[in-house]
Amino acid sequence: MPKFAANLSMLYTEHPFIERFAAAAADGFKAVEYVSPYEAPPEVIAAELKRYDLVQALFNLPAGDWAAGERGIACLPDRVAEFQASVDKAIAYARALDCGKINCLAGIMPAGVQPDVAQATLVGNLRHAAQRLADAGISLVFEPINTRDIPDYFLTTTDQAERLMEQVGHANLLIQYDFYHMQIMQGDLVATFERLQSRIGHVQIADNPGRHEPGTGEINHDFIFERLDALGYEGWVGCEYRPAAGTSAGLGWLKTYQKGS
Repeated sequence: MPKFAANLSMLYTEHPFIERFAAAAADGFKAVEYVSPYEAPPEVIAAELKRYDLVQALFNLPAGDWAAGERGIACLPDRVAEFQASVDKAIAYARALDCGKINCLAGIMPAGVQPDVAQATLVGNLRHAAQRLADAGISLVFEPINTRDIPDYFLTTTDQAERLMEQVGHANLLIQYDFYHMQIMQGDLVATFERLQSRIGHVQIADNPGRHEPGTGEINHDFIFERLDALGYEGWVGCEYRPAAGTSAGLGWLKTYQKGS
């Protein structure tokens, strides 16, 4: 059975962030992930992880001003110094939380900047982050995201991710493969995962349309989970979806799957 991590940026939002760890553990999750830990002191989060025996599976590099609509700064040529400082901040949090994997959000294509300049900026920043994180014993992933949820996002397909990886040229850079985003952008989900498995460092799920729980839309998650097992995927599967009607109430899909395993 795949190992599921609760995404605390989307699940249990009826609770304050620091109380979501307890809620996830009570529902049987063994790991958590989220967009950002930086609003809380690392020692406070570390205490919650220890209290509830949870693994910190993943979090993101600082992504700029999220409330103002920023979704990463890695492709922004006027923010390189900020990006590099953010890598150091993320490493400090990862060490405190015993987290071995960090995701980089590429960002929204900046107005007035040529695509080749934004791409060169992203490549340079990814190369810097990959090396700094490698030195710290932490893996770096980056994520193609659909343009419906984030219009003008710079990185949108696995083909583009592969090209960027070749340009970065660092072994410590892998793809974060979100089945939901890739269903919208390109389809052929399992075949693409199988082809790229050696270059995939983390997996996330949500159904489409609506970005709700598995079983609410068109994606055959039973087949995906079966194939992840058959292909020997040993990483966490991040549950990055919006509950249709309450997190705990919507976990029937998980309990049914666990019982059938």
